[in-house]
Amino acid sequence: MCVGSLLGTALYHGPAFEKHRTIYLVLAVFVIAFFIAALVESGKPWAVENFRRRVGILFACFYPGMILLVWAQQLAGAPATNYAIGQMLIGLLSMQGAVLLLAWRMLRQQRMSWDGAFGFSEHWPRALLFGILLAGIFLPIGLELQRLSDFIMRLPNSPVQPVEQQAVQTLRAVSSWAQRLAAGLLTVVLAPAGEETLFRGILYPTIKQAGFPKLALWLTSLTFAAIHLNVVTFLPLLVLSLLLTLVYEKTNNLLAPITAHSAFNAVQFVSLYIEQYHSRNMN
Repeated sequence: MCVGSLLGTALYHGPAFEKHRTIYLVLAVFVIAFFIAALVESGKPWAVENFRRRVGILFACFYPGMILLVWAQQLAGAPATNYAIGQMLIGLLSMQGAVLLLAWRMLRQQRMSWDGAFGFSEHWPRALLFGILLAGIFLPIGLELQRLSDFIMRLPNSPVQPVEQQAVQTLRAVSSWAQRLAAGLLTVVLAPAGEETLFRGILYPTIKQAGFPKLALWLTSLTFAAIHLNVVTFLPLLVLSLLLTLVYEKTNNLLAPITAHSAFNAVQFVSLYIEQYHSRNMN
């Protein structure tokens, strides 16, 4: 995700970038080197006797990389235009795409298959059905929760004002059908697969098996809602995440939450352009 952010900043930068181009490139080399070192260190065998040394080396690689990344972004400056579709695609590929790549690497190290880890063949027709039903049930609930959040934030003296998601603003501005198709595929296919693999497939069972089932449920759900960086959608996404975890527990097949998440994103994606189409015709 950090390297994707670095690439997005280089391609979509502010006017200050030209002045600091050389420094930015030097910082970028060090950032990538630090992150590769952190990734290599995390992939080495871990044991009780080397745990402290491994953690120390990992932090010594990761945090300097983060600091240099922030410095590089400040040098580049804010882009002159709004959040571009290219930035959105880079963000999706560098986060959700990277999750799937690293999950594949983890499973390969553990000599496990995707099916063995996430139960994809476990009554898969029922998992698909549960996912579609969950999406259909949650859609009106999520819409009402979003309206409630928006209403509360518009009250007088509210400390937070409602703002539409940056990704939604970007999708509204897209006019090319090729870009819409690419954004649709990543939003409906890649994003649900990556996020469900991370939150429901890896983080939730790991924390649960450590002996903290309630913490696993709430921590992964709160984190899932928070990473979307929008206060209006936080409550509906929190409820959605709780339901996705419950349907995963019910089916023991990650295909169920992936299907529900994908169907939810698909309806939202199509509704956005239908609304935009009707708005233009009315005008």
